[in-house]
Amino acid sequence: MIMYEIERSRLVKRLKAHGTVTDEKVLEAMGQVPRHEFLPSDLRSQAYVDSPLPIGMDQTISAPHMVGIMLEELELRPGHKVLEIGGGSGYHAALMGYMVRPDGIVYTVERLESLGKKAEEVIDHLGYNDVVKIVIADGSAGLAEHAPYDRITVAAAAPGVPKPLEEQLADGGRMLVPVGGRGYQDLMLVTRNGDRLERTSLGGVVFVPLIGEHGHEDHSRM
Repeated sequence: MIMYEIERSRLVKRLKAHGTVTDEKVLEAMGQVPRHEFLPSDLRSQAYVDSPLPIGMDQTISAPHMVGIMLEELELRPGHKVLEIGGGSGYHAALMGYMVRPDGIVYTVERLESLGKKAEEVIDHLGYNDVVKIVIADGSAGLAEHAPYDRITVAAAAPGVPKPLEEQLADGGRMLVPVGGRGYQDLMLVTRNGDRLERTSLGGVVFVPLIGEHGHEDHSRM
């Protein structure tokens, strides 16, 4: 365990030194939440390499630098209500949970039940179940029962910004969503000011596709 702590500390220092992540609260969260716990046992030795890694079911855990960039752009604060689409391993949700404590909450939606249940086990084990709630559902439709959300983040690429997510974003809220096809996408920042939505491209990214009613078709079933 000491080895993991040393490697995690080195990763955080590298991200800061390179100017990739500068927000001290984000760096603190990444230094506290153990990424290795969210990985299959045979990949834990690579947990603090700055690279995406497979977590099963053709899904990945994002590279730490991308996680840090998205956390900075979300501008999370204690007390925020957050919606995450594409919960995957649960790592990003745990980081956000750390940042919105106290009084905040993170709802993370995962369509693949096996991944969602595994993420829930790790979240419970690490003690984030008070602030992170995992829901198995079609994330492209959002989670209307708890809307509106101060922050929405999507960890999969949509063909366009899903309309339900726009509708569930609170006034003054911020949403991050990769938009594009199955390969290369633009990371879009969507902000709401009353009835007005503004979109800003933050640059190119590569995410797995968002599958669902308001996302891409599931080619595995075709």
